[in-house]
Amino acid sequence: MTGNELNKQYPIYLKQKVIWGDMDAFEHVNNTVYFRYFEDARMEFFMQLGVIDHLKETNIGPILASTRCDFRAPLSFPDEIIIGAWIDQIAEKRFTMHYRVHSLNQQCLAAEGEGLVVFYDYENKKSSAIPEHIIQNIKQLQG
Repeated sequence: MTGNELNKQYPIYLKQKVIWGDMDAFEHVNNTVYFRYFEDARMEFFMQLGVIDHLKETNIGPILASTRCDFRAPLSFPDEIIIGAWIDQIAEKRFTMHYRVHSLNQQCLAAEGEGLVVFYDYENKKSSAIPEHIIQNIKQLQG
């Protein structure tokens, strides 16, 4: 995938190496590691949206309500992956974040998944509306 192709598909994408420690006894990346890959993309997205700064200032920020992963091809060391992410289904208090993990060695989709992200007031322990500036940042970032 070229940089232009990635920019069109994913407003956020990361390129990472598969590391030896990610593998399990079956000599492929353990299924739990894919959720860490998703988390890496999610946190990069949150940094670019200003979500982390908002959380530090207000104690209101995201919490992962649910997540899933569909495995398409096994990954193993050595490999490089591209993790892409985008957001849709934005509602008052939540949105869905989608993820894809591409293997550069195999030139294929290795996994795809999604997570339901809810905005949460950590001080009052209840869900909260997504701040308008965060919604605007999502729209701007995703074009």
